[in-house]
Order: sequence, then structure tokens, then C-alpha cells
Amino acid sequence: MPYTYQDVEISWLGHAAFLLKYAGKLIYIDPYKIRSKGSADMILVTHEHFDHLSPDDLRKIVKHDTDIIAPESCGSQLKGLGVGIIKLVKPGDKVRVREVDIETIPAYNLTKFRAPGIPYHPKEAGGVGYILTLDGVRVYHAGDTDFIPEMKELEVDIALVPVSGTYVMTAEEAAEAVNTFKPKVAIPMHYGSIVGSRKDAERFKELAEVEVVILERE
Repeated sequence: MPYTYQDVEISWLGHAAFLLKYAGKLIYIDPYKIRSKGSADMILVTHEHFDHLSPDDLRKIVKHDTDIIAPESCGSQLKGLGVGIIKLVKPGDKVRVREVDIETIPAYNLTKFRAPGIPYHPKEAGGVGYILTLDGVRVYHAGDTDFIPEMKELEVDIALVPVSGTYVMTAEEAAEAVNTFKPKVAIPMHYGSIVGSRKDAERFKELAEVEVVILERE
């Protein structure tokens, strides 16, 4: 079942993928191995890794006038789709698309490395998290990240945060993050597919000092 906060309906589509429904708009984030729930008005992609930028999944939901927002590193793959209106962003950008205000913040690793000194998600790669403002409701999708300094001053209502470790925050680190910036509601993600399980989501809920909603995959 989706979770509804004020007029924003949030569905978890597995892994880091979500669908936000608001004012008749369908907004997908990081669609990967999803079942289409309708053609997208807007798609946000956090970075270029295959489990976040999936051309096969984009083709399930994109239409000729879908707005696709993604970091610059995703540009070549997105242009290969041949449809959609592509807007490339950098960390720190602010854009307005279809009457939705979108802010980007960095998403990167501090403690997760593929080899000594080489993080899975380097800051210089330009991966992002997104904050969407939907009629005053601020929804934050963290992307693939550790608990980074840029999170500490966030002011958001809903936080969609990774909890599986290995490539992203562990449940303990994600709890420390939300306990610091205090969203009204936190929803765990990035588990149950490539790495992590529901146990990570449940551990996060145990440790978080804010309301946590664990969604079922739709």
C-alpha cells in the first residue's frame, strides 16, 4: 500500500525506486525492475549506475514529453532513449519543472570503497539526492550516499534513505542521519534487490528517533 502524507502519495517500487503521485502528476525516481504504474510526467535519476539509470525501465514509463532530470554523467545514456525532455543537473542546482521545485544535494561515499581510496560513489562523480517541494511538502530522496555533512542542515518532511550498507549507509548510519536532521517521516530503501534485506529496514526503524514507515514493494 502507498503511504500518503498530506496530498502526496508515495509508493516504493523496490530497491531505490519510488513513485510520487501529486496533483495528477506521476513522478518516478530511479526506476529499476519496476512494473509500470502509468506513463511518467517526470523521472528523476540520481546517478548513472545500472540499478538507478535503467534504460529498459525508463522505456516502460517514458512518453514524448516526459521531463527527465538527471546528473550530467547520465546524459549520453538518456539521449539514446530518443524521447523525453532531458534536463541535466549538478549538485547544488535548483530547477522548477511542471510547477515542482527541485533541489539537488550531493550524494557520495565517505567510508564505502571498491578499492583502497576509491569510493563506490566519489563526490566528484556528481551523483545527487533530490528534494522535491510539492505544495509545501518537502520530499528528500537521498540517492546512493553515506551520512554526509550536507545532510546535517536539511529541512524536509519525508526522507527516503538507503539502509543496506556495502555501497550506501548502513541501518545504523541512516538512523544517525535522520536523528540529526529530523524529518517528520523516514522511509527506508535500497534493500531487497542487490544488497540488504527487510532486516536492515527493521533495524533502522528500531534506531531512528523519528517516525519510520516501512513500505511494501508495489
